[in-house]
Order: sequence, then C-alpha cells, then structure tokens
Amino acid sequence: MLNTTQINWQKVDNLLPVIVQNAQTLEVLMLGYMNQEALDKTLTEKKVTFFSRTKQRLWTKGESSGNFLNVVDMSLDCDQDTLLILADPIGPTCHTGTESCFSGLSAEPDWTFFSKLERLIASRKGADPESSYTAHLYARGTKRIAQKVGEEGVETALAATVKDRDETICEAADLAYHLTVLLQDADLAWADVIGKLKERHAK
Repeated sequence: MLNTTQINWQKVDNLLPVIVQNAQTLEVLMLGYMNQEALDKTLTEKKVTFFSRTKQRLWTKGESSGNFLNVVDMSLDCDQDTLLILADPIGPTCHTGTESCFSGLSAEPDWTFFSKLERLIASRKGADPESSYTAHLYARGTKRIAQKVGEEGVETALAATVKDRDETICEAADLAYHLTVLLQDADLAWADVIGKLKERHAK
C-alpha cells in the first residue's frame, strides 16, 4: 500500500513525476505529473489521473477517449520523489494511437512482444476460418487444438533429446504458439499460468 506521507512534495515543487507501466508486459506507457489532488483521485477511483501543466487542471487519462489506465499497483522510488504505477491499459495509451508514448525503440522487450502476440491470437477467435491459420484452428475445436499441443510437445522433446538446438527452438516456438491458442480457447491467458507459478513459488 502506498504511503503518501513519505512523498517529498517540496522537492518536486508539488508536482510528482509519474511513470506508468503496463502491469503485464512492464512496457513503459507514459510519463505525467500529479499534484496532491490528482494523486488522491487516482487512489480513490483506481484510474490514473494527472495534473495538466498546460491546462492547469486535473485530467483522468481516458476521460475523452475511454482509454483509461486502471491502477494495479504503485510504488515510490528510493528518494520518495517519483511514483511508478503499474496499470492495466484499456486501449492505446498515446493520443497518436500507439500502445505507448515511447514507441521509437528499435528493440522491443520480449514480454511486450509476447503479450501483443497473445492479444493477436485472442482476436482471431470467431474470425472467418479462411482468414488465418489461427482462426482455422479455433474453428476445428478444442480437441484439434489440444492434439496440436500434444504433437508439438512431443516434437520439442525429440529435438531436445538429440540436442538439435535450432530444431528445439523452432519446435518450442510452435509449442508456445499452440499452447497460447489452447489457453485462449479455454478463456484463459498466460497471466493465469504465471499466477499459478507465483503461487507455487511462494509456498
């Protein structure tokens, strides 16, 4: 739980820098500023609210577009003068339509890519079976998807057994893809799997 009494408001001239990250991928989404009122509103409503230095007023991210940033967790840095917020973004964060206001990096973080891939796979559910292999696989049903997971699992194991590095990578990629389809078919996500791993790790 965030202890707001620790914030060094005087040091930041009553405007606290706030970094917002995607809670699942940890992709940096944006940077903004909060005064005490904006922070209080964020804590109460669980939606990120900033203080606009241009308009000199509070503004809740998404108040016009509907692309809210739902708060998952918060943490102050060691100097108590910068706030990190983990958020669940509803739609693109940037006004230009991109997921992040920082979209110029040449190297995309691995989990950011994987999260986007998972969302793409999920979007193919119910699509025209002729439009993509993924949509066709969904149309074949759970039994066929599960069969593919089994096949790819065996092929991954065989490649690893003969110590074929490149083939192991290829088969593991196929396995990860088909397992993602299976999870989505069951209305599950990798976040559910990771949550179970965290639960077991904590024991």
